Amino acid sequence: MTVHHPQSPQFFLTSPSPCPYLPGRAERKVFTHLTGERAPALLDLLSQGGFRRSQNIAYRPACERCRACISVRILTDEFRPGKSFRRILNRNEDLVSFERNAEPTSEQYSLFRSYIDDRHLTGGMSEMSVLDYAMMVEDSQVETRVIEYRRRVPGAVGAEAETGELIAVALSDVMSDGLSMVYSFFEPDAAERSLGTYMILDHIERALNMGLPYLYLGYWVEGSPKMNYKIRFQPQEHLMPKGWERYRG
Repeated sequence: MTVHHPQSPQFFLTSPSPCPYLPGRAERKVFTHLTGERAPALLDLLSQGGFRRSQNIAYRPACERCRACISVRILTDEFRPGKSFRRILNRNEDLVSFERNAEPTSEQYSLFRSYIDDRHLTGGMSEMSVLDYAMMVEDSQVETRVIEYRRRVPGAVGAEAETGELIAVALSDVMSDGLSMVYSFFEPDAAERSLGTYMILDHIERALNMGLPYLYLGYWVEGSPKMNYKIRFQPQEHLMPKGWERYRG
């Protein structure tokens, strides 16, 4: 007879649904709830096994005939930006970042809405209301931060420096061994800035300054063009059947 500890997490399996990354395939996920004071430690443990967080849910793919989704984490202390990355950093020197508590604002939602309408109008997040957005930001039982990226106001100091135009936002978790980028969005009309890449570069530096060895980027899906950007950040580790291994592709 199996005995479950009253505080042990229970895991559930979703029904099959169309895969958002590989056409013609179906996806399933295994998930559990992150609640109470044990949530941070549980997320740390589950992240080692390839789980991701969405609000108070930790999940990972559990597809029957496909293993294309591979968890990726960057080794922050070994990362060195190459020429293309340095160009992106230089291109965004006029931006300044501010770390906030996980609290939504109407300004954030306006930018989020512009991003979704331009990039993911047919995706699962296309119908998110301002209340849905607030839940995405606030509904966390772990240490979560909102990083705002704004245009620098020339000569501004203190609170005035935080009034520049909001151009990008990242929702990130702080774990015991790294930062985990939960979701990010940015001004869709600023393609020349490569803001998605810029935020990853900024988070690598943030994790390094915090003494954290990893930046968790979620899943790389081999064969999905929209996920190819994650492979550019080297060195990195992939979660394989025998554990985390350095990627040598």
